[in-house]
Amino acid sequence: MKTTQKIKLVFGFSLFLFLGTLVQAQEKPGDSTLVSSEEELQSLAALDQGDYRYTVEDYFGNPKAFTFRFSPDGKYLSYRESDENGKRHIYVKNLETNEVKRAIEEKEELVRVYGWLNNERLYFSMDTGGDENYHIYAVDLDGGNLKDLTPFDGVRADFNELLRDDKEHIIVDLNKNNAQVFEPYKLNVITGEITQLYTNDDPVNPILGYDFDKYGKLKGFAKLRDGVEQDIYYEDGEGGFKVLKQLNWKDNFFIADFNYATEYPHDAYVVSNLDNDKAEVQLYDLKENKIIKKVFSHDQYDVQEGGISRTRNHEIDYFSYEGEKSVIVPVSDVFKKMDAKIKEELPGMQYDILDSTEDENLYMLYVDSDRVYGIYYAYNVAENKLTELYNTMPQLRAQDMAEMRPITFTSRDGITLHGYITMPKAALAGEKVPVIVNPHGGPQGIRDSWGFNPEAQLFASRGYATLQVNFRISGGYGREFLESGFKEIGRKAMDDVEDGLKYVVEQGWVDSKKAAIYGGSHGGYAVLRGLTKTPDLYACGVDYVGVSNLFTFMKTIPPYWKPYLKIIKEIWYDEDIPEEKTIMEEVSPVYQIDKINKPLFVVQGANDPRVNIDESDQIVSALREKGYDVPYMVKYDEGHGFGKEENRLDLYKSMMGFYAKHLGQQEIPQPLKD
Repeated sequence: MKTTQKIKLVFGFSLFLFLGTLVQAQEKPGDSTLVSSEEELQSLAALDQGDYRYTVEDYFGNPKAFTFRFSPDGKYLSYRESDENGKRHIYVKNLETNEVKRAIEEKEELVRVYGWLNNERLYFSMDTGGDENYHIYAVDLDGGNLKDLTPFDGVRADFNELLRDDKEHIIVDLNKNNAQVFEPYKLNVITGEITQLYTNDDPVNPILGYDFDKYGKLKGFAKLRDGVEQDIYYEDGEGGFKVLKQLNWKDNFFIADFNYATEYPHDAYVVSNLDNDKAEVQLYDLKENKIIKKVFSHDQYDVQEGGISRTRNHEIDYFSYEGEKSVIVPVSDVFKKMDAKIKEELPGMQYDILDSTEDENLYMLYVDSDRVYGIYYAYNVAENKLTELYNTMPQLRAQDMAEMRPITFTSRDGITLHGYITMPKAALAGEKVPVIVNPHGGPQGIRDSWGFNPEAQLFASRGYATLQVNFRISGGYGREFLESGFKEIGRKAMDDVEDGLKYVVEQGWVDSKKAAIYGGSHGGYAVLRGLTKTPDLYACGVDYVGVSNLFTFMKTIPPYWKPYLKIIKEIWYDEDIPEEKTIMEEVSPVYQIDKINKPLFVVQGANDPRVNIDESDQIVSALREKGYDVPYMVKYDEGHGFGKEENRLDLYKSMMGFYAKHLGQQEIPQPLKD
């Protein structure tokens, strides 16, 4: 946990995060004969012509510097810095001498995340080609003593806990002994010595997540039972664990942090939706299994996160939730003063607290808005002073960017829905503009948010509006709204997207005859589903790492998804139930190929561990057999989304050419080859 510790509020012991990873990369993935040539894709990209103020590189090139962090003692500032080849190396600056050294060199593989272990060492993680089998590394500030802390092939390492009171150790979760389950290990960040802390030896009823205190002691865990139930275990006082609660997987109850403001070791802040539709924070006596008091809740939204001081007797600093915008609710005097200062000097902006020094005098903030990409600030508590550290994208002038407007409307069956529309200047002037409908990924528990969206801003620079709908099953709006989308993926969830389009058309903002649909992951599935469910609604679509066949999607789950198959079927569909099998056929786009009559562009990472490349190959092959012209971009060094700068630029350049061809001023052609 950080000095001002963020209370991580996630659904059901990170269960949805477990359901966000899929199969390992194949050695020769997919059918390479289907992939469009570089020449074909470059020709497509060349269609994006116009006198535009900003280029694709302006929006999607790596920032020159980003991911700023203070060392725990505040003597150093670390950050990423991009070189001319798009590599994002990590540097450390001595704030007293201004001496800068490169600590981590990014080579062929991307450095996915990094952070401070202690005042002398950093950690970072890498996988291979986007396969998400992460290794965790440690390195000294000058780049020396580099060590792979998890040197296990085909094993995924997930960071669990940074032990601030133990400078030499961290806790990580590995699926080293059994690919289906993860177990906790204590790692020495200097020597690499590793010690297993607990055994997760029942893959049929696996442990979902572990709760450690700040000393590294295992206090509790959640265990899956019969595929859809979960038992919450807590220490029994005799060196073992006993069942605290027996819940359904949909129930939300987990330890966010222990209450170190008291000497009683069993008080904790928990996040729960057992007594309320919206997730709330409660102070809870785990030994007596009872609520002490409700600490924070919101009547419309789930609590998102919170912060606790380590130096001021562990008082609560803030809570936050996400409504139309991200809202931080300050609690402590320190944070009330900080919040007031930010609102005074940076009106209209929202901010996130990234980290702080151990003495909690310096805080690292990230500030953005719908028109500002993001600026790093340092806040000095003693001086009540904000200092700008770095503007990540200074070339994108706020006055040139488009407005992202929150919207609220009613679905065809009476549900209140929320979302956003990003409006190019022509739309604000009263012109009906083309629109790109952009369903989010997930879909369960994910939502779209207000803030700077480089995709929507790029689209706006070319004259396109962007519509984002938080359809039923989206997160943050409470349990009832989330569960209302179960068994409705591709059906009522898609109705909500269509109703959002209808709403913005009725407002006079967009041209109903020039609506494209684009998305990634579940959003990519929604593209294919939209082109088959309502083939006359959209002018074209871009499918980015999307599912095309629910049957093959579920049959290719990895070993560590198998214990959760019943849950997956409760969210999506169960082919063993005849009526649901029929629904799966209806909502699987590959079975509805005859209904697609509009242009489609398909994009895939070859090593995608979540959506196998076969999902994209299937749809491309089926359409090509019917004579359709389907541009198909595959990057063989990427996984579930493109992380490398050169690949992102290729993607968006080709995408903008595709939109220029099929959403621009010229007549929309049929997708059949000449």
